[in-house]
Amino acid sequence: MNAAPPAAGCATDTRRAVKPGYAGRALLASVLGYAMDGFDLLILGFMLPAIAADLHLSSSQAGALVTWTLIGAVAGGVLFGVLSDYFGRVRMLTWTILIFALFTGLCALAQGYTDLLIYRTVAGIGLGGEFGIGMTLVAEAWPASQRARVSSYVGLGWQLGVLAAALLTPLLLPVIGWRGMFALGLLPAVVSFLVRRRVEEPALFNERVGRRMRKLPLKLLFVDARTTRASLGVMILCSVQNFGYYGLMIWLPSYLSKTFGYSLTQSGLWTAATILGMSAGIWLFGIAADRFGRKPTFLFYQAGAVVMVLVYAQLTTPMALLIGGAAMGVFVNGMIGGYGALISELYPTDARATAQNVLFNAGRAVGGLGPVVVGALAVRYSFAAALALLASIYLLDIFATLFLIPERRGAELD
Repeated sequence: MNAAPPAAGCATDTRRAVKPGYAGRALLASVLGYAMDGFDLLILGFMLPAIAADLHLSSSQAGALVTWTLIGAVAGGVLFGVLSDYFGRVRMLTWTILIFALFTGLCALAQGYTDLLIYRTVAGIGLGGEFGIGMTLVAEAWPASQRARVSSYVGLGWQLGVLAAALLTPLLLPVIGWRGMFALGLLPAVVSFLVRRRVEEPALFNERVGRRMRKLPLKLLFVDARTTRASLGVMILCSVQNFGYYGLMIWLPSYLSKTFGYSLTQSGLWTAATILGMSAGIWLFGIAADRFGRKPTFLFYQAGAVVMVLVYAQLTTPMALLIGGAAMGVFVNGMIGGYGALISELYPTDARATAQNVLFNAGRAVGGLGPVVVGALAVRYSFAAALALLASIYLLDIFATLFLIPERRGAELD
């Protein structure tokens, strides 16, 4: 673990010499990469009915396409996180985008369930490295006083991709079909790849390479009792985050359609409103976490998530569902704005990308069960019962934040 952070209000902004504009380029590359991630996963959620009808898939097979994409992301996150700490952040980001692009293109050519499942899983491997490596790149390029704020911008990249998917899919899916939508998913990959070619490795990482430090990164996540507690706490936070997010975003459009007669366009409008709420929540989280600290901001959002999920389950009118979805989004996904700074400050440079990717993607592994569990509860009981379960898991989030997560606002990176 790093040394204790400076006292509140005394955080330093010592920065290594970098080329002009480097921090901005690193941020842009990371935001675009995570936007690609969000775009891909949400268009898959919207396209599941069309894919299932065309390829004659059962409900469990359709849901497995999402789950195995997330499983691939977990494997890719662990793999590319470790490789990033050994060989460089930018180099591994480039490889993740190439893998994603190739296998997303192959999805458009799938002839049945088995080959599509394989393509989605391998594309997920490419996606898995995006978040953690991008967050690490940004954290190592920007000063401590702005770390949570700029990390939240990477989280906003996901929302940009999701918003684009919510607006474009209802318009384009009837015209170009699900195969055309997968082909369209190649465009952000190409843009992201071109931007990354202009980004250099962070000076902090190059210094570490110069010292020839080659400790096994995974061991540093559990090097002592304090670090192990923090790693467990972060895994819990990331698990709850992903479980709640995927459980809601994959199934709510279908729920709105079946229960309230929403068309695909209306469901897209609801999704867009909810995403705007999430985006506002992420942006505000970054500001609050830099000003008041990581733990107080997480606790406020977690309590808000419990309340808003329970309130949302009682809403029945279209306008209330629209507004309530946006308000719920502020708290349920706003916390994504804090993970980049939180994890970066808990681990040294030798293990920072590994920690970002392993811990967040461990949460993705649990989050992959969200659509399965929510769908099963909705079928057996009701969607209100599924929402009640989601509300209860944020109580576990609160416990982990209170007792396992240290406060390190303003800590200089090692």
